[in-house]
Amino acid sequence: MAEKAAKSRAKARKADETPLGPTGRPYHGFPTPAPLASHGPARIIALCNQKGGVGKTTTSINLAASLAEYGRKVLAVDFDPQGALSAGLGIQTHDVTTIYDLLLDTKRDAHEAIVHTNVDGLDVMPANIDLSAAEVHLVNEVARETILARVLRQVAGEYDVILIDCQPSLGLLTVNALTAAHGVIIPLECEFFALRGVALLIETIDKVRDRLNPSITMDGLLATMYDPRTLHSREVLERVVEAFGDDVLETVIGRTVKFPDASVSGVPITEFAPEHAAAQAYLRLARELVARGAVA
Repeated sequence: MAEKAAKSRAKARKADETPLGPTGRPYHGFPTPAPLASHGPARIIALCNQKGGVGKTTTSINLAASLAEYGRKVLAVDFDPQGALSAGLGIQTHDVTTIYDLLLDTKRDAHEAIVHTNVDGLDVMPANIDLSAAEVHLVNEVARETILARVLRQVAGEYDVILIDCQPSLGLLTVNALTAAHGVIIPLECEFFALRGVALLIETIDKVRDRLNPSITMDGLLATMYDPRTLHSREVLERVVEAFGDDVLETVIGRTVKFPDASVSGVPITEFAPEHAAAQAYLRLARELVARGAVA
């Protein structure tokens, strides 16, 4: 009888425990953010990783759309010459004012480069291949690391969040993004080689904090392309959590073919397949960032 009662108590305790998520920590159900009474000034977040193909653009698009769904006014800045963010939101970048034009002429009105998307509350500053020439043109400019910050200052009061989708490098464009940003999110593919460059990236962030932008903070490392069926993915995620602790966001983005399908359609996954687990993951990421105070 006593043994049966002990088992019953143990079962009850287990039911009360918060289930563990993929990161091995309790998996919280972050509350839906309360609506905002007013908009601005924006908190600027750079999404960067010098390794390509880790989900920076996918995260920029879908996090921006998720925050907009929760009533935030969001500006997504395409800061990659490949222009993938612009294409992923169905924006044509020929014969339009781009972020490159604003970098070359900071007296130009930044509003000229803002394009409204089909997602309510989400605007974009597009980019195209012209941006690849920016580093050459800016190299002799005075205070060249702060040019993007000066551009965004013109529009920051109109948005709650500005997300900068950085190119996969640690060059002058990325340094500009880090100098303009209040926080950094590092998308990190759950694959061994993706781990190797993180230390170099964090070292670059520390240098920017020391020399250019003392207020920049780490908003989190975001595990992407996670496949729970493979031991490799699970081991990499475990190592990331061991190395970076609470800097690793609880939300984990799984691997799915829905992401490229949504990109081809030119819409975020939250509109392409709103009930899919990947769409729900990005909505959860938006709630987590609000809960952490990274976003208002």
